[in-house]
Amino acid sequence: MSTTTHQSTSEQSKIELIDKAIALAQAGKGTGGPPHDQVGELLRAYYRHVAPEDLADRSEMDVYGAFAAHYKLAAERPQGTANVLVTAPSLADQGWSAAGHSVVEVVVDDMPFLVDSLTMELSRQLRDVHVVIHPNFDVVRDITGVLQSVTPVPDGSLQPEGEAVRESWMHVEIDRLPEGDDPDAIVEQIQRVLRDVREAVEDWQKMHSQIDEIVAGLRGDPPALDPEEVRQAAELLEWLGGEHFTFLGYKEYKLESHDGDDYLRAVPGTGLGILRADQDLSESFGRLPDAVKAKAREKTLLVLAKANSRATVHRPAYLDYVGVKTFDENGEVDGERRFLGLFSSAAYTESLMRIPLIREKAAAVLKRSGFDPRSHAGKALMDTLETYPRDELLHTPVDELAPMAEAAMSARERRALRMFIRRDTYGRYVSVLVYLPRDRYNTGVRERFERILQEQLNGESVEFTVRINESTTARVHFVVHLPKGDTIPDVDTAEIERRLTDASRSWRDDFTQAVIAEYGEEVGTTLGRRYAESFPEAYKEDFSPRTAAVDLGRLEAIRTESAQDSGLDLSLYEHLDAGPGEARLKVYRIGAQLSLSEVLPMLSSMGIEVVDERPYELEGLERSSMIYEFGLRYGRSLPKGSRELFQDALRAVWDGFNEIDGFNGLVLGAGLTWRQATVLRAYAKYMRQGNSPFAQDYIEDALRGNVDITKLLVALFEARFDPSRSGGADESGEEGLETRIMSALDDVASLDHDRILRSYLTHIRATLRTNYFQRGESGGPHPYMSFKLEPSAIPDLPQPRPKFEIFVYSPRVEGVHLRFGSVARGGLRWSDRRDDFRTEVLGLVKAQMVKNTVIVPVGAKGGFFCKQLPDPGERDAWLAEGVACYKTFISGLLDITDNLVDGVTVPPPDVVRHDGDDSYLVVAADKGTATFSDIANGVALDYGFWLGDAFASGGSVGYDHKAMGITARGAWVSVQRHFRERGIDCQTEEFTAVGIGDMSGDVFGNGLLCSETTRLVAAFDHRDIFLDPAPDPAASYAERRRLFDLPRSSWQDYDKSLVSEGGGIYSRALKSVPISEAVREVLGIDASIDKMTPAELMKAILQAPVDLLWNGGIGTYVKGESETHAEVGDKANDAIRIDGSQLRARCVGEGGNLGLTQAGRIEYVLYGGDAGGSSEDGGRINTDFIDNSAGVDTSDHEVNIKILLDRVVKDGDLTEKQRNALLAEMTDEVAALVLRDNYEQNLALANAVAHAPSLLHVHEDFMRRLEQAGTLDREIEGLPSRRTVRRRLDRGRGLTPPELAVLMAWTKIVLADELLAGDLPDDPYLGQDLTAYFPTPMRASFQQQIGAHPLRREIIVTQVVNDLVNGAGMTYWPRLAEETGASVADLTRANFVAREIYGSLPYRTELKGWDNRLDAALQTRMRIQMRTLVERASRWLVTHRRPPLDSQATVDQFAAPVQATMAQLPELMSGRELETYHERLAAYEARGVPEELARRVAVLEPAYMLLGIVEVAQREGLAPEEVARVHFALGERLGLPVLLQRIVALPREDKWQTMARAALRDDLHGVHTELTAQVLRGTSSDDTAPARIGAWEDGDAAQVAKAAKTLNQICAEDEADLARMSVGLRVVRGLLSG
Repeated sequence: MSTTTHQSTSEQSKIELIDKAIALAQAGKGTGGPPHDQVGELLRAYYRHVAPEDLADRSEMDVYGAFAAHYKLAAERPQGTANVLVTAPSLADQGWSAAGHSVVEVVVDDMPFLVDSLTMELSRQLRDVHVVIHPNFDVVRDITGVLQSVTPVPDGSLQPEGEAVRESWMHVEIDRLPEGDDPDAIVEQIQRVLRDVREAVEDWQKMHSQIDEIVAGLRGDPPALDPEEVRQAAELLEWLGGEHFTFLGYKEYKLESHDGDDYLRAVPGTGLGILRADQDLSESFGRLPDAVKAKAREKTLLVLAKANSRATVHRPAYLDYVGVKTFDENGEVDGERRFLGLFSSAAYTESLMRIPLIREKAAAVLKRSGFDPRSHAGKALMDTLETYPRDELLHTPVDELAPMAEAAMSARERRALRMFIRRDTYGRYVSVLVYLPRDRYNTGVRERFERILQEQLNGESVEFTVRINESTTARVHFVVHLPKGDTIPDVDTAEIERRLTDASRSWRDDFTQAVIAEYGEEVGTTLGRRYAESFPEAYKEDFSPRTAAVDLGRLEAIRTESAQDSGLDLSLYEHLDAGPGEARLKVYRIGAQLSLSEVLPMLSSMGIEVVDERPYELEGLERSSMIYEFGLRYGRSLPKGSRELFQDALRAVWDGFNEIDGFNGLVLGAGLTWRQATVLRAYAKYMRQGNSPFAQDYIEDALRGNVDITKLLVALFEARFDPSRSGGADESGEEGLETRIMSALDDVASLDHDRILRSYLTHIRATLRTNYFQRGESGGPHPYMSFKLEPSAIPDLPQPRPKFEIFVYSPRVEGVHLRFGSVARGGLRWSDRRDDFRTEVLGLVKAQMVKNTVIVPVGAKGGFFCKQLPDPGERDAWLAEGVACYKTFISGLLDITDNLVDGVTVPPPDVVRHDGDDSYLVVAADKGTATFSDIANGVALDYGFWLGDAFASGGSVGYDHKAMGITARGAWVSVQRHFRERGIDCQTEEFTAVGIGDMSGDVFGNGLLCSETTRLVAAFDHRDIFLDPAPDPAASYAERRRLFDLPRSSWQDYDKSLVSEGGGIYSRALKSVPISEAVREVLGIDASIDKMTPAELMKAILQAPVDLLWNGGIGTYVKGESETHAEVGDKANDAIRIDGSQLRARCVGEGGNLGLTQAGRIEYVLYGGDAGGSSEDGGRINTDFIDNSAGVDTSDHEVNIKILLDRVVKDGDLTEKQRNALLAEMTDEVAALVLRDNYEQNLALANAVAHAPSLLHVHEDFMRRLEQAGTLDREIEGLPSRRTVRRRLDRGRGLTPPELAVLMAWTKIVLADELLAGDLPDDPYLGQDLTAYFPTPMRASFQQQIGAHPLRREIIVTQVVNDLVNGAGMTYWPRLAEETGASVADLTRANFVAREIYGSLPYRTELKGWDNRLDAALQTRMRIQMRTLVERASRWLVTHRRPPLDSQATVDQFAAPVQATMAQLPELMSGRELETYHERLAAYEARGVPEELARRVAVLEPAYMLLGIVEVAQREGLAPEEVARVHFALGERLGLPVLLQRIVALPREDKWQTMARAALRDDLHGVHTELTAQVLRGTSSDDTAPARIGAWEDGDAAQVAKAAKTLNQICAEDEADLARMSVGLRVVRGLLSG
């Protein structure tokens, strides 16, 4: 990767420009420019530190030209000189341009202060500087200064090498010189400055040496002065030499007297730095003015002052003057050693107590004041000195400083202006120190002060410094410089101070008086102080202080909880001379500013035109405050009473209660309140979610164009839902309003408008509840609205239509909650689909419906869209808004949901209900809301909702799905089943896998930890692609576990050293990914491919010929060939999605939702999954709702457990802490209960697949029945059409597992509805199913509470339905109901009794223990044997017992004797029945079934006859085994086993054949049983069974012989038909005695 990859675009552009300039230079033919072989590095060095934007508009010619010109200037430079050139380059003359600027070029020896001094000089000349380029080069010149070589300075180099000299090449671009401006004059001034710089730098060390020498002299040979003064002077000079003073010049002077005048003459040859040159020694030069003479002779050591000239080096300040007097042998002053320079910045920031001389002055001032240093006054004085101008401290004697400092200290504590004047010792300037209240200081005041001082003091120029800190006082220090030679005039200090005071008085002062007058002295003083400096100048120009006093009252009245909150107030008014429709609007704003682009749409949406706008920002307040004034124009005169409507609507927009759109136009256009308009807006939003063909703006037009109907619609809504109205039959009642609306609709001219208005009427009629009339805690309306609707009453909604739907609307969030039953649950999704989130939720709820068949509630799903999310980069703010929207959505649901208090339904307040009680509302986490359960439960707690923290499962006190790994473990049950069907134990045998997701995810992470033998060869998520073509299972498992245990991780965190050769981890952002041989082989990629784009690689991963594809991600990756990507609805994955036939993995585990479309699954089963290239089985897959149902199952258990335990807590039998502990204790058992459901559903599917071809006609018949009932839509559910079914019948193929899964789910849904509507859930026998739902600790301790569970009936039905369909098969009750005419409840009872009679449940449990030891197909066959037996027994029970079946009594009657007799059947059977038993036994044993188990399976086929046998035995008072012997012997004598085999072999290609076959079989068994009873009654019990048969036969030998012969003839042929079998049955029946 090149080094420029991460550079900014502008930096890259600069590099490219310089590269072009280099190419241009190297292509040049001339010989006078820079050497071609060096020009590249020189150009780059020249522009290295130039900002890219400074070269933005330059061409390569400009870039090269500037350097070439500079190079040319540097061609010859004698030592110690500077080359300076001022030019105005142009394309016409020089061939390059500096963006139209003039250019100053300098070549000089490198030294400090060059750039500062040069730009300072140009600024002094009032020339604007645009670009500065100042590279350094190491240069070699000959003795005459001719350039020999030039090289860039290496990084880190301090000194040039060899003979080279380091030079500074400065290129400064300034404003283009006007005509007549002399470049030579500029050059001359620059040369002067450069000389000063050179001299100062060259003599730097010498000047320091002078300081050291003077200090040494003062200490070694001090003058005859006060030792303390000498000490202080020495320390100060030493301090100055310690980097506190920039030395620029030094010279020595001698004090001489001639003719009564004193002269201070420079000593020739002593000058250093800028004073290096010797001065004029004429008689007049050096004569001291009278004012200075005394000071010159004064016996003080130091002279500290400001010079009367500005520095030309470093910074443009007046030079600081430090003079050290010299003394003759008599102790008289005889000269001076003078230093000029500038105090360094450190000198101004260092504490005065560290500065020699100043600290002594401070101590002296404090001593004079008499203040204790520890007292408040002492500390205040020291603080005043600390902030006192540092120059003043140096220059002012203590006698003068002390009273000024004390006065300044007092001034800082007062609100009055104070001024202090100090005259310069030498009369060159006046120092003026002004203290004034900080709120009075501004630039304007300071400029007025300057003018006054300059005028009063005859000043030539004024310098100033300002100090404003946290105190209430501002300090301004002015230095007024006088013209040279002028003396300081006498001034009236009091007058100047008065004038300064007046100058500081402003509009603010008048404002303060107005505020005090308006609000009284106490409040007014506070407000005045607060707002005194807040109003901007523009406001002051437009409004009087009295108006401002009123306006601040409006601002103060706006209440906010914190400084960051927002609020506003509005004032709509008309000028006295305003025309029709003209008005002014004043907006008082606290908080974030309003932009015009924000406000204009608000006003425009109400039909208002804004003609002007004036914003005024108030500054310095705790709360951000603005006043806006708008000029408004309406198309006509404002309607009466519209002012409040308008202001309320506008305020609602700003408060977030209202949106900006055309519905606001109804406020003035129809006279609606903003909330009434919002109701219409909310319905429009819902219509759009329901796929209305009309755009919102067209809906708005329809309402605005039919104002009268619009008003009637609103009136109907209010009449229907206003709790304060009783309703009636008059015109204001519902019926009257509907009549008026229908009549008015007849007059609507536009067909589209008519459809829109009628749709509004339909939706209002379909609305069952709303929170519109509720009030929040503040007494105002909710900032959102919710509507409960009956979708079946809205024909325009797409199918399927839920039973109930709640739509929540607000400007911040919109959401829907779809419920397909009164007791329903499902997750709430944070959707990213603004325009069709309902479509998304509807698609999800279909899956939820079928997924929820394993749990008590039916399917529900919710989704919300956040409409005002901040930038996702602001993660905290983004998430906070999402949480707020989620809470609003939850609140909208709870607002209109009933509560349960002590088992009694309590309707929500101020809600009119047009439906029955409806208190079951349970939600769950979903995409985007995985961690929101506690938030939802918190909202429910605030509402006092009866479900408590069962409202949203998975919270902090609940079952953590990720920690349990329950969703993935449930899906892994399906994976285990898929592998088991291939004869693979995926827990002990290695297998290859690819995946979608990463280890930080719940489903993917937990899933890839379910087996330690997983060889994950590839995976991808939304960030990265993981490739590990030959993983070590143990090492890779351990690394996946490490990643999963991290708080957050990605594939990039995977230990790269563990990745096998040829693998790697690659970002999806890359342009391409290298493909190794190992990766090609494991993913089945063509050998010619050596790299792929990330999308291509992910597509290859999806098509990899591996054992398992594990989906733990989000998105849809597999579709049907006939489906388009747009139909899939997952645009993000269009580039990588494949068809089901292209999916080569042998099986798929759907841990995530919607990973495959239903068409994709079916196609995969039929045509995909051929990992080896020769499989004809297709792929193995269930559906997502089968695989990942464990999550909802766990949540449902949690909810129902909490409902029960909360009642226990309320009754005082448990504490909250004990409840929580019990919940945690039961985690593993809850998981076991849930995983059992997953296991049973997989077995049910396996059973269904085993008989799918033979039962296709049954499945088709059932689907038709559901279609006719309006329950099922094949297209929506992905079930085959009738034509497709016919084709499959012809080909002998049945439904695929995904189709069977859907049909099984709908079987459960319909069955549950029917059972719940009946009395079956109240059957005491089914109480055991209720108990079995709960974990053992609850069964042991809370049996009574379990029986009283509020959802007892629903739990029983759920348990029963799942047990019935999983155990008996999905066709059990549809077939038997049609064949027997029995009710669903009777068939259910019969099945549950039959399975108890035959011990079906222990048998199934035992078979489970043989997983991976017996062939899966064999296990399925063994299970189906028991299922068939139970089904036939169920048929027998509904035929032979009067409904309703006494379940327990029947079990008590049959279970023990039937099971005991079953165990003896091998000893009781005879003849062909016994032979076939032994054949079955041998077959099972041959396939590895243990003998004991094989015996029990082999007897299942004849065991059906035991019901009749036991019944006869009990009726006749005989032992069942005695009856059985006779029964089997009789059957053998007559050849009934063969007849039965022929009947069973009859075709069942349609339901009629199936019913006929079943009838013949049941009739034969019935006749056989009756004949057995006849034999028993007519023979001696002392005889053996054969003897008794013989005795019976002797009684009618001819008829029996004839019957046996006829039956033998009928069964002689292999092919059986219904006619012969019917004759055979008649023959047998003929043996019965009358």
